[in-house]
Amino acid sequence: MSNDSAATREIHSVLVANRGEIACRVIESVHAMGLRAVAVYSDADAHAPHVAAADTAVRLGPAQAAQSYLDIEKVVAAAVATGADAVHPGYGFLSENQQFAAALAAAGIVFIGPPASAIATMGDKIAAREAVSARGVPVVPGLSRPGLSDEELIAAAPEIGFPVLIKPSAGGGGKGMHRVEEAADLPAALVTARREAAAAFGDDTLFLEHFVDTPRHIEVQVLADEHGNVIHLGERECSLQRRHQKVIEEAPSALLDAETRERIGAAACDAARSVGYTGAGTVEFIVSAHRPDEFFFMEMNTRLQVEHPVTEMVTGIDLVEQQIRVARGEELAIAQEDVVLTGHAVEARVYAEDPAHGFLPTGGTVEALVWPPGWTAGVRVDSGIETGSVVGSDYDPMLAKVICHGRDRTEAIDRLDEALARTSLLGVGTNIDFCRFVLARPEVRAGVLDTELLDRLVVDYSSPPPTPAALVAAALGALDLGSPDDVWGSAVGFRIGVPSPIVVRLDCAGQRHTVSALVDRRESVSARRLVAQVSITGEEEDGDRWDGHVVVEPTGGHAVTLVVDGTVGAWVVGEVDGARWVAGEPGTWVMTTARALADGDDAAAAGEVHSPMPGSVVAVPGTDGDVVAQGDPLVVVEAMKMEHTLRAPRAGTVTITVAAGDKVTAQQVLARVTED
Repeated sequence: MSNDSAATREIHSVLVANRGEIACRVIESVHAMGLRAVAVYSDADAHAPHVAAADTAVRLGPAQAAQSYLDIEKVVAAAVATGADAVHPGYGFLSENQQFAAALAAAGIVFIGPPASAIATMGDKIAAREAVSARGVPVVPGLSRPGLSDEELIAAAPEIGFPVLIKPSAGGGGKGMHRVEEAADLPAALVTARREAAAAFGDDTLFLEHFVDTPRHIEVQVLADEHGNVIHLGERECSLQRRHQKVIEEAPSALLDAETRERIGAAACDAARSVGYTGAGTVEFIVSAHRPDEFFFMEMNTRLQVEHPVTEMVTGIDLVEQQIRVARGEELAIAQEDVVLTGHAVEARVYAEDPAHGFLPTGGTVEALVWPPGWTAGVRVDSGIETGSVVGSDYDPMLAKVICHGRDRTEAIDRLDEALARTSLLGVGTNIDFCRFVLARPEVRAGVLDTELLDRLVVDYSSPPPTPAALVAAALGALDLGSPDDVWGSAVGFRIGVPSPIVVRLDCAGQRHTVSALVDRRESVSARRLVAQVSITGEEEDGDRWDGHVVVEPTGGHAVTLVVDGTVGAWVVGEVDGARWVAGEPGTWVMTTARALADGDDAAAAGEVHSPMPGSVVAVPGTDGDVVAQGDPLVVVEAMKMEHTLRAPRAGTVTITVAAGDKVTAQQVLARVTED
C-alpha cells in the first residue's frame, strides 16, 4: 500500500437506487460521512421510511419494479436532476446490471460498485468459472462452456459423477437449479431447467456440476481498491436456507479452522483479482460438511450482501463507508493484518411469509411494531418498515434483519433468540417464530449445518398452540379499561362490588377456546386495570382447563402488561380486519373472537352469537325458532378465505338474524339462544 489515500473523485451527494431496509442502511452511512442522501421511490413507497430518512426524494413511477426501481433511464435522470455525484445500488434491482453502471458513467455519475466488466464476467457463471480457474481458485468438478446442448451434458454426467447439479449460467436465487440423482432422470430435468432459466433470466444456457455431499454455503467478504490492494474480512456461514434463500447467517463459520480460513480468504482475493474487482464483493464457496478442508468456488456477488452486518459486527468495519471511499478513488486504509475477527455474530432475516404453510408470502398493514430495546447489548436491527407500512406483493418479502453479537457463538445465538422474542409485529404474518424454532434445534446449536437442513426441519414445524397468557391477552388485552362501556358493554345489572363475568370465545387456527373472566369491578374501575379470576377451557367437554389470577394493565399504545399468577409478561395486542393479534415472548398468534358479556341480570347477552370478523354468511345450518343444544352449528361465516362455524353457546330456542349471502361485520350478532 502507498501512503497516498487522497480521493480522485468528489462525492458529496449519493442517490440510493433501492428501497426498504437496505436503502435505510445505506442512507445511515451516507449521513455518518457528512454526505447528502437522495432517495427514490415508487407510488407504493411514497411514505416509506427510506424516503423520510433521505434529504430529498424523487418519484420514479408505479409500484411495479419494471416501471420504477428497474427503469435505468428514470434512475439516472433522478440522479442528474438532484445533482447526485454517485449512486449506491444496494442489492437486488440494478445492483448487478452492467448497463446501469455504463449509463451512470455516460452521465458522469460515479457507480458505487465494481467496473461493468467485472459485473459482466461474474454475472455469467460459466465465464466466472473460467476466470477464477485461471487464477488457481478451485471449482466444483463439472462441465461449463457456452452453448452446451442437452446431449453434451448427458454424455458428460457420468464422468462428473452423480448426483449432479444443473445450474443456469445467468441469474441466481436457486431458479433453474435441479439436483439429479440418476442418469435416467437427467433428460427430463434438463428440459425443465432450460424452461425455468429462460422464463426467469431470458437465457436458457445451462452447465453441470458435481453435487457436493452435505453441502455448506461459506462466503468470503472482500474489499479491493483501484490501487491493486485486495483484502478479505473473513467468512460467513449461510447454510441455513429454505429453497436456496438464506434465512439465518453468521460470522465466522463454526466449520473452518484457522488454516482453512486463511486459504479460503486468499482464494477469494484471487477470485476478485481475476476480474479486476474494486469495492466490496462476496465470493461464495461450497464446502462439504465431511471434508471441511476442501472448498470450491460457486459464484461472486458483485455487490453488498444482505448479510453484510454480521461481518461488520465481528470486524468493526463499515462496509458501505468503504464502498464510498473506494468509489472516490481512495486507497484502502486497512491492510490484511489489520483485520481482526472479534466474537461471533448471527443474523435472522424477517420475512413476510408463513413457514407453516410452505413459506407462502403474506402481506397487509403493519398495525403495531416493536423491535428489541435499543440499549440491548450486541443487538442491531436493520429495518425498512414502521407502524402503518403496507406490505404488498410487488417486492421481496424481506422486511428487516435482526443481528446479534456475542463473545462466542452460543452467546450470539442466545442474544438473537432473546431479541426475536422481544420483537412484535402485528398485522403481517412473519417467520419470526420459525427462526426461534430453528435457533433452538440441537443441530443448529452444535453447528452441524447444511444447505438442506431448513427444508428438512420445516416438515416438523407447525405454529405452536397459544399459551394461557396469549389467550388472556387476546380476550382481555384490547379492552379500553378507561371506558366502562367497553368493559361492561351496556352495563346492565352493574353493581359495585359484585363480580361480573366476561366470556370471550377464541378461535386460533381452528382450535377453539373459551376464556371466562370473573372481574373484580371495584378494583378494576378505580385503578383502570382489570383484575380477575380467569378460566380457560378447550372446545372438548373433557378438555384441559386452566385457572389463574390475572391483572391486565395497559402500558401505552398497543402494549399491555399481564400478571398471571404473579408472573409478569409484556404483550402487544391489536385488531386487524376483525382478527385479534397478540405477540409476546412465547410467540405471535392471530385469533378470531366471539365475545359475550354475562351477568346474573344479563343472561340474554350470554346467548348471543357474534361474527368473529367481517365476512359473508355462506350457510345457515340452524333454523329460526328451533330448540338447540349447546354446541349445535347455527351459522357459517367465510372470512380470510376460511370458514368459521359458529355454534350455540348454550341450550335453548334460537333466533337467527341473518341469511346465506349476507355480508356481516365484526362482532355483529348473527343469532341468539334464549333459555327455555
